[in-house]
Amino acid sequence: MGWVTGVVQERKQWTDRLFSLRVDAEVELFKAGQFNRLRLEIDGEPVARPYSYVNAPGETPLDFYLITVPDGPLSNRLAQLGPGDTVELMPRATGFFTLDELPDSRDLWLLSTGTALGPFLSMLKTDTPWERFENIRLIHAARKAEELTYQDTIRQFQERDAKRFQYIPFVSREPFPGGLEGRVPAAIAEGRLEHHAGLKITPEHSQVMLCGNPDMVKDTAAILRERGLEKNRRRKPGQITTENYW
Repeated sequence: MGWVTGVVQERKQWTDRLFSLRVDAEVELFKAGQFNRLRLEIDGEPVARPYSYVNAPGETPLDFYLITVPDGPLSNRLAQLGPGDTVELMPRATGFFTLDELPDSRDLWLLSTGTALGPFLSMLKTDTPWERFENIRLIHAARKAEELTYQDTIRQFQERDAKRFQYIPFVSREPFPGGLEGRVPAAIAEGRLEHHAGLKITPEHSQVMLCGNPDMVKDTAAILRERGLEKNRRRKPGQITTENYW
């Protein structure tokens, strides 16, 4: 399968390390939650990494949320791109971290760290979660308040259905009024997250999607299994769907 050339329309710098690339490219329609690959030639060699879509299927331009990695050859080059620059993409997305892989349930919990917020924004821009679930909780954990990005987009979800949707930010390295402190797994174990959300996580009523730092994903899944939730598999449906994402 070949690559297609995309043209950068905008680079939005959120913080010194976090940025978004908005790209025009002729790619196939994807499912919200799937990822593409971005590729540049660096020192004569093609270097590619997977990045999830932030935009909804069919929405343009394509939107990717990235972090510059120390000594990361690709992320540091992508962070230098501006309008008119080009980047290569795969024509077809891939991945199974999508809502159609979830069994029906009453409550949808979307738990993310850092740039792993992206695929959840893509999902929430579609009608699917709003049609399938009575309650939606979006959790985004960051180190500092300035890293709680895409606030305009999140406000649109709140305006769409404030009764059904709640956004819960976590900030681990500084006080943040209105949010929760510490790590997501501890907040679940201590009951702080559910108290804040006004909703219990139960096997009977919950589907939980975990995306982000592998330690968060692993530790949170372990706590949820203690509650009786099980990993969601095609052959054996459960309540926990995970994707490690840096």
